[in-house]
Amino acid sequence: MENTYKDEIFTKRVRAGKRTYFFDVKSTKSEKDFYITITESKRVGEEEYEKHKIFLYKEDFEKFSDALDETVEYVKAQLLTIADPAGGVPAEKPVP
Repeated sequence: MENTYKDEIFTKRVRAGKRTYFFDVKSTKSEKDFYITITESKRVGEEEYEKHKIFLYKEDFEKFSDALDETVEYVKAQLLTIADPAGGVPAEKPVP
């Protein structure tokens, strides 16, 4: 039986070294609702990929977005403030 509903509404790909992240907005079979999938695809061989997927439903968008924003801001403010000049792992913060 042919799939007649429009599954994928929007997609955004982010390439990051050996990993690629996909942010996809998909509709449900009834086309009355939608959700987001976040997929990490990592090359593990010449033509082999390992994939991990998160399904994010609209009732959780705000909580997920808030937590992600807070986490990124923490890393930027607390962990990346004293970065290695060569672009490596951040140095330890000095003890006051």
